[in-house]
Amino acid sequence: MVDLLTRVHLVMRAGSNTVATAESLTGGRLAVALTDVPGASETFLGGVVTYATELKHTVLDVPVEIIDRYGVVSPECARAMASGVRALSGATYGLSTTGVAGPAEQEGKPPGTVFVGIAGPGLLEVVSLELSGGRHAIQEATCRHAFEAFEAILMREESTLG
Repeated sequence: MVDLLTRVHLVMRAGSNTVATAESLTGGRLAVALTDVPGASETFLGGVVTYATELKHTVLDVPVEIIDRYGVVSPECARAMASGVRALSGATYGLSTTGVAGPAEQEGKPPGTVFVGIAGPGLLEVVSLELSGGRHAIQEATCRHAFEAFEAILMREESTLG
């Protein structure tokens, strides 16, 4: 994943872009991975881990209506988390993860149900994942998929500007 993260960093740096993370099921792993790249301070502003539902609302400003209507394991919550961390940090992009790492269901959804939110200038997308394996495998796969989706968006955005 190091090469992937290096590419993400280089594309962000070339466009003078920054990213901040809002994590639930990954528990800070996105932030750790981003800071493992030399020069990360040029592109990574910071992140928040909002494992508890209440913190999603109070820290990231996820509307109570979204939590009540769709739950925290939902594409709507992932989008709101990504938007919230972007607004909180002033980053160009917000990257969020929410879902079920297991071993038990949450909100009636099985382990491996994951949503990755990506917010940016004129952009608010979500990637839905159905992963398998234990907690660690689901968390690691979520990070990989999140960075792959983020890289694809960065490349797409970069090509429309150039």
